This record gives sequence, structure tokens and C-alpha cells, in this order.
Amino acid sequence: MKFAIITNELKDPGLEITNRITSLLDKKGISYKLLKKAEDFQADIDIMMVLGGDGTMLQAARENAGKNIPMIGINLGTLGFLSEVEIENIEEAIDKLINKEYEEEQRMMLCGEITGNGKRTVISPALNDISITRSGSLQIISLNIFVNGKLLCNFNADGIIISTPTGSTGYNMSAGGPIVEPGADLILITPICAHTLNARSIVLRSDDIVEVEVPAGRLGRSQTVEANSDGNERIAMETGDRIRIYKAKETTTILKLSKMCFLEILHKKMGDTK
Repeated sequence: MKFAIITNELKDPGLEITNRITSLLDKKGISYKLLKKAEDFQADIDIMMVLGGDGTMLQAARENAGKNIPMIGINLGTLGFLSEVEIENIEEAIDKLINKEYEEEQRMMLCGEITGNGKRTVISPALNDISITRSGSLQIISLNIFVNGKLLCNFNADGIIISTPTGSTGYNMSAGGPIVEPGADLILITPICAHTLNARSIVLRSDDIVEVEVPAGRLGRSQTVEANSDGNERIAMETGDRIRIYKAKETTTILKLSKMCFLEILHKKMGDTK
């Protein structure tokens, strides 16, 4: 068995936690490789340990897309919905990983492509979400939403989030969208600060195709917005552009050590002790 270890050094200054883990692996005779990013790993890696917060996990998932090395997160952040293992449980977690006392969860991802004005840009697979938000100006933006080629609605808002079930506890939750069991197979559409009283999140089948069109704004003004994949990849869009978002062929394999169900984890993470 061989581990890969990816550390967010801002969350582990001096590599204190990383060195603690490598010391435990050395004592147990387990080989490992310290990596700067998931793109650097070799094919013989069995488990990828990611030290940081959910943002670090999302980056590693994007770089791991198509390679599908099982991932486990060590939470050095705050809520950590993706990073299951807390610092105080590291040694127990390593023992369970070595003994293969875990379950594998396959998480769906989203991908997309932007077309318009003579260009085509492919977006990297996203484990959480692809969002379209205003760029620069504080004015609201107008977006036309199509599902399977048919117009669903028009949003006047600060933006829109197209989310996976895994991403339901991320940006989607912050925008007031529903929380979904991460193993589900569906797509969420949630407006960001919609300027209407009847805007709601919309739940679609995972095989539906969502298209977001940037039309002309008020009085025919040009609009400039920004497409964003998992909070990292940012691509400018303008009036006349469309982004097509759909379920990716790639998945992310997350290792689950806890016997707690998602609702119990949610209860714990949200701090409800009643």
C-alpha cells in the first residue's frame, strides 16, 4: 500500500501535522509520497490524503479527475464537509485505512463549455459547483436558463449556482439552496440574491443539460459576467455567450471511515447539540 500526501501549507505551517502523519506511516512501515499537487502523483498510489479544508479537497479532486485515486480529507479548516478526519483522530484513521476499514463513495462531478462570439472554452470538472456571477459592476445581471434546450426561466440576480449534491453544503447552502445527501444523483440550480420574490432553487435529473445564456441587460446594455468552477477557474463571459453544464463522465472517490450517516454528520457540523 502506498499513500500520497498533499498539504495546504497555509493550514499546516511548519508541516507539523504532515510530519506527524509521515512519522506514523514510517512506524507502520507504509510507503508514501509527499506531493505539491494531485497532478504529480504516480499510478501506483492507493490512497490520497489531503490536509487542509474543503477548498484543498476541491482542488485535489479537480486535479485527480480521470485518475480517480480514492481521497480522504484531514480537516485543518472549519466546517469541513469534505474533510472527514479531525486532527485528534489521525492515528485511528490511518489504522482504518491500512486495514481497509472504509467505504468508497462515488461523487458526481459537473463539467461545462462556453461558446459564443467565435470562441469555445472547456471548463475543468467541478466536484462542488459551477457558478456564473457578476463581474466588476455592482449592477444585477440578467441570465436566461435553458434545460435540455427549452427555456426554463430568466433570473435577475447577482448570479446563479449549478451544483452537485456534494456541493449542496457549499456555495449553494450559503445562497439558501437545499442541502442534499451527497450520494444522490441530481443537479441543483440556485439563484444568488435574486431580485424577485418567487425565485427558488430547482432540482433536476443528473442527465439533464443546463445552459445559461448571457443576454443583453437593461436598455440593451452589454453584460460581462464570470464563470467559476469550484471557486478556482474563472472565465469571463459577455453578452451573447452561453455556458453548457452537464454531468461529467469523471467521478471523485471519497473514502468514508465514520459509521455516521450524512444527517448525523450534518447535525454535528452545524453545531446543533439539542
